Amino acid sequence: MASQEHTSSGAPTETSPLLANGNSHGNGKPTYSGEVSDEENQTNDVNGNPNEDNVPLVEEPSTGKLLIVMSSIWFGTFLAALDSTIVATLSAPISNSFNSLSLLSWLASAYFISQAACQPLSGRLTDIFGRRAGLIFSNIFFAAGNLICGLATEEWVMIFGRVVAGMGGGGLTSISTFVGSDLVPLRRRGVWQGFGNISYGVGAGLGGVFGGWINDTWGWRKAFLIQVPLTVISGIIVFFTVKIPVKQSEKSAIKRVDFLGAFTIITALVLLLLGLNSGGNIVPWNHPLIYTTLPLSFISLLVYIYVEDKRASEPLIPVRLLLNRTVLSACLTNWFYTMTTLAVLFYGPLYFQVRGLSATEAGERMIPQSVGIAVGSVVVGVIMRWTGRYYILSVIVQCIFIAANILTSSFNLTTAAWISIIAFFLVGISYSGMLTTTLLALISAVEHKEQAVITSASYVFRSTGSAIGITIASAVFQNILKIRLWARFGDRDDAAEFIKRLRDSLEEIYKLPDGQRAVVLDIYMEALRSVFLTLLGIAVLGALVSLAMREHTLHRNLERK
Repeated sequence: MASQEHTSSGAPTETSPLLANGNSHGNGKPTYSGEVSDEENQTNDVNGNPNEDNVPLVEEPSTGKLLIVMSSIWFGTFLAALDSTIVATLSAPISNSFNSLSLLSWLASAYFISQAACQPLSGRLTDIFGRRAGLIFSNIFFAAGNLICGLATEEWVMIFGRVVAGMGGGGLTSISTFVGSDLVPLRRRGVWQGFGNISYGVGAGLGGVFGGWINDTWGWRKAFLIQVPLTVISGIIVFFTVKIPVKQSEKSAIKRVDFLGAFTIITALVLLLLGLNSGGNIVPWNHPLIYTTLPLSFISLLVYIYVEDKRASEPLIPVRLLLNRTVLSACLTNWFYTMTTLAVLFYGPLYFQVRGLSATEAGERMIPQSVGIAVGSVVVGVIMRWTGRYYILSVIVQCIFIAANILTSSFNLTTAAWISIIAFFLVGISYSGMLTTTLLALISAVEHKEQAVITSASYVFRSTGSAIGITIASAVFQNILKIRLWARFGDRDDAAEFIKRLRDSLEEIYKLPDGQRAVVLDIYMEALRSVFLTLLGIAVLGALVSLAMREHTLHRNLERK
């Protein structure tokens, strides 16, 4: 990937941006705008002269032009969301076809591990090489990952495919957010983020139904293969529509890349998530693998903090930004809420399948959550545009999220359909509202030039939260299930084999006599309720840390005046 440049004469070249205004300060170099502190906004330096870092890189485009650019990017966001719920719905059928219960957890965790490892790089690297180059890279890897999954005949190949897809899918979602922040003033940013979340919500809503229907009709492999040509189309569209310039530097693009920081943060995240996901699923928690990966992850994180704070000229994520109260609070809120929401997304379909619904029907029952995601972000964005404030709105969103998780914790085998519809709708509307309010809090609390890297940080918290949430939920579910099944059926001669079959496949439950089936279903429901109660506790933690955010000005223009 190469950075885009302007000629010294200022005449447009074939890489001149569609949306550039040619802002410069006598040197032909485009510059950024930004705030210099948490408490005040400043557009001049200490001598009263214009600060080069406080001038936007691009002019605010017309609504029509902005819609063309953002729609081309949102198509990739739609595909990434579609993929996430396809996998959530198909986890059980895929695991059954490979006869591996552990694969169910890895299908999600492999994706989120690679996503979390790459997203810290996406902000700074697309600052250096360009948003378009990053989006094309992401589309290529996302298509390749889905192709590998569709053709996989062994477990390790399937997991590798999810790793590759995660590298691309993370970029498709995060870079779209960077572009929105490049082109839209803060006061209107929430509304456009809402439109982006509609594409995400539609994709997430269709993914479960689409994946279930494809599985029931042609088998789960086709659900991955169909995504490949669509992703290729996404990459082609992005190539012709996204032309945002990069900030020029005297250094070459390669010299600006923080390779040591990239290596240490990727190492820390991969070791952390590998250890957490393996414990209790692949190996016992007292296994040497756990005792090795987790301490090494902590050491790598310390090295990363040192490198970013003391050595890197352009840190991937400046550590000092996380000392900002609003930034840290917003990132931790993303972390806790994504733990909860992604675990609900994966264990919600399992709950419906335990009740006897097919994969397609289980996917349909999750549609309210996707509708809520679309509605919540737009409503919150419109309110922020109208009021210019987000703190009180954030508090309301947290209350809705806790109420939603209280409802899911009350689920049983006879819960009325309308209760689950309300519960999942509220989960969606409050989660998307949280994403929008915390995004605006983050980018309003830092300078314009740092908005991509701090957005990357929030995506890191989301990705690690996704993997940790699913790991926690899996540990709770499997342990409760195992303990209760052994307590009830441990006196059988074939207890070990019998319990293993019940834990490996839901289909085995419906082969049991009526009396035993009812007992096993109650045990499954007890395990699921334990998961939902655990997630309620995590949601409360997220609500508490969100209260530490401060209110910042949401400006009406890119100059933040």
